[in-house]
Amino acid sequence: MSESPRGPRVGIKGPLLFSAFFAVITFFAVLFFASGGTNKGLRFDLAFSGAGIAFIVCLVAAAMLSMSYKENADHLGKGSGINLRSSDRSQPRSEGDGGAEGTDTHDGGPSSR
Repeated sequence: MSESPRGPRVGIKGPLLFSAFFAVITFFAVLFFASGGTNKGLRFDLAFSGAGIAFIVCLVAAAMLSMSYKENADHLGKGSGINLRSSDRSQPRSEGDGGAEGTDTHDGGPSSR
């Protein structure tokens, strides 16, 4: 995917196939359920209307979702305190470190007796 000034370029093939898939499912569902029984004919007019509505609604929803895509800021992944990164959660923490990373309280300095 190529980068544009507004963000990553989103292809049109995915939303179109997604919408077409749900339009076909809606077509057959309405064709089957709108007939009203075996004695009556199939309702192609309602099936085409339902498929068209489903296609447009799915296409608009996919377009709105693709337009709302935005990368997170870099500072959001760097937490401290209780807002740690998920990669830091797998590391065990000792009781004496008080949440500070890289500090050693028992280094043999003047504070230890």
